[in-house]
Amino acid sequence: MVGALAVYGVRHKVTEDIAERVHLAVVDWVSRMRPGYLPPPHPTKPSAHVGYLQLVDSHGRVVVSNAAAAGREPLSTLRPAPDRGMQDFTVCPDWSEGECLLVTALHLDPRMPDAPLPAQPHFIYAGTVQPVIVAQPYLEAGFGAAVLAGSLVAAWGTWMVVGRALRPVQAISALMREATAKDLTMRVPAPPGDDEIAQLAHASNAYLDRLEKAVNAYRRFASLASHELRSPVTALHTQVDEALMYPGEVDAHAALRRTLHSTERLEAIIDDLLAHTRVKHAPPEAYHELDIAGLVEDEVAGLPVGGVPIRLRAPCRPVVRGSRLQLGRVVNNLLANARRHAHAHVDVTVGQAGDHAVVTVQDDGSGIAPDDRERVFEAFVRLPEGQRLDPGGSGLGLAISRETCRAHGGTLTVEDCPYGAQFVIRLPLAGDGGEDPASV
Repeated sequence: MVGALAVYGVRHKVTEDIAERVHLAVVDWVSRMRPGYLPPPHPTKPSAHVGYLQLVDSHGRVVVSNAAAAGREPLSTLRPAPDRGMQDFTVCPDWSEGECLLVTALHLDPRMPDAPLPAQPHFIYAGTVQPVIVAQPYLEAGFGAAVLAGSLVAAWGTWMVVGRALRPVQAISALMREATAKDLTMRVPAPPGDDEIAQLAHASNAYLDRLEKAVNAYRRFASLASHELRSPVTALHTQVDEALMYPGEVDAHAALRRTLHSTERLEAIIDDLLAHTRVKHAPPEAYHELDIAGLVEDEVAGLPVGGVPIRLRAPCRPVVRGSRLQLGRVVNNLLANARRHAHAHVDVTVGQAGDHAVVTVQDDGSGIAPDDRERVFEAFVRLPEGQRLDPGGSGLGLAISRETCRAHGGTLTVEDCPYGAQFVIRLPLAGDGGEDPASV
């Protein structure tokens, strides 16, 4: 489209320039005519570039012409009207050997006072050969070649620029495929700057970091779960195998009792595994407003009678949003652990700090070393004292409790205290303008 418009514009401009020169030649010749006098159409400055000049009468006879048009038929048979002025057109006479002429025709009215030939109308024809740029399709071919060359150059430039711009994306894609399939420690190259490709590289590396951590956590969890399950399964297999191999020496009732104990421990570990997975990955159930002090009171009252006494203090009654069943398990697990490790008593406090409800469970036992205060929340991690006091435990209770608090938008930590171990639960208050944990 652009090329066609350019060709049309060039040709129109050339034709206009030629027509203007021809018009000047006609005006120059007519201006030198006098009544009864016809000057020869010699080349003057306006007519120097006009090839043919003819004066033709109304019968089609050439009266006067320049040397180039001498002896030739009239350039045209077109007879313009007196009031039309000069008319431009194109003719291709037989004697021009295939060349076409741009011709201008003018009617000389004999009724005009200064008419050179008052007897009859006469017509002036001025013509010049069409230039090659107008007559031949070279212009189209030139513009077509230029457009084609420009398109090829533009396409090559676009291919080079786009290829160079997308080369980092291709490298990122290749490394992402290789990293996810073979080695999660690989990272994609991050180009300098902060453009979209650099942001893609940083986001890909952040994704690979999270993926590596998640896979490593799952592998470690699977390894620890296999290790924990192996002990009761091995004990169960040994007990059954011993009873079958030595039926006369093994007390059947005692063997069944030991087998039942092994299956109970295996069932407890499986239940804890399911609870840990459910809390960590399953969507939370519908949360409701809870009086956290009332929940703690119910859990304290539900503990077995006897054992280390629990001293409960609730100076305020904060309200949180959550699952009573899940938070009850957390409180119950902390109370049971505190009773197991305490020497004389357990102190439980329910309070409020800012926009969070705070539940503190503190025993007067041996405490937890600072280096172990995060390890105790890892799955299957059991400190020596915990193994001694609760040999059948799975090491998942605290891990499940922390995940439950996180699912409720809160935290569970071990904090400094004068003596013993102090576990602190922090949960966001209901109606504080924050986001509902169940919707997170």
